[in-house]
Amino acid sequence: MQLDDLYRQVIMDHYQHPRNQGLLEGDVVSIDLRNPTCGDEITLQLLIDDRDIVRDVRFKGSGCSISIASASMMSEAIKGKSLKEAISVSKEFRKLLKGEEVNADQLGDLEALQGVNKFPARIKCALLAWNALDKTGREKGGNLNG
Repeated sequence: MQLDDLYRQVIMDHYQHPRNQGLLEGDVVSIDLRNPTCGDEITLQLLIDDRDIVRDVRFKGSGCSISIASASMMSEAIKGKSLKEAISVSKEFRKLLKGEEVNADQLGDLEALQGVNKFPARIKCALLAWNALDKTGREKGGNLNG
């Protein structure tokens, strides 16, 4: 099996069976974003404890396979991490989409989305959930992106 085929399978699995889909109840951080170019939408919710650990993460949205798969993979990648660590994963993912060298151990399944960088119009789809996460980091911690 070719690596590209494996990556396509991972993306399609996350699209068809998204992890952590749905909404949380209670005191959560919630961010709504929309990609006006294509109409993709996401509500990202994070349950962050008093030590800034992402205890739970859920998303609800509509969009293309890349948008949903990226949100699903992101939710798995950041659950249990500190918000600062989650923002660090976001930075690595953005480097991946730019075709730059990345820390593969930090990305896991997210590496399957590396081919998106060949399709500039799809990069915004892949980044929608990550933009919501980064916005959460700015609102919650202010200095987490620095």
